[in-house]
Amino acid sequence: MEPTNEADLEWTETHHGETEFRRKRLAAAAGGDRLGCSLYELPAGAKSWPFHYHTGNEEALYVLAGAGTLRLGDGSHPLRAGDYVALPAGETGGHRVINDGDDPLRYLAVSTMGDPDVTVYPDSGKVGVFAGSPPGGDGERTVHGYFREDDAVSYWEGEE
Repeated sequence: MEPTNEADLEWTETHHGETEFRRKRLAAAAGGDRLGCSLYELPAGAKSWPFHYHTGNEEALYVLAGAGTLRLGDGSHPLRAGDYVALPAGETGGHRVINDGDDPLRYLAVSTMGDPDVTVYPDSGKVGVFAGSPPGGDGERTVHGYFREDDAVSYWEGEE
């Protein structure tokens, strides 16, 4: 495998309410299979993906530049360049990055790419289900979707 330089990759942009960021999918560009890595840049005042955790994948963040706040399940914590945060699978790994500073916040997000995976969004009461390709993966998903936890039914409901 040859090295991939982030300067050679285009940014993708996400804008949805308070969620706003640019992203370069480094691992995908380098042919990564079981380990994901993306470069993120949040402008001042922006937030990353909604607060969530993965039930099957571990993540980590490494802050390259800027400062902000990391919302975890136990509260908010300051983030600054040089900080590394491990985010285990499960509820204790719940997180959201917030740029409450004046400069762009740039960080690497690393993830195991286990398939299948379920993401949980405690603030909105939703779950995301992914099979065939994990969150952040390039492959075709055989099952995927987001569902409200309150819409859960029993195993036998609807069966004859």
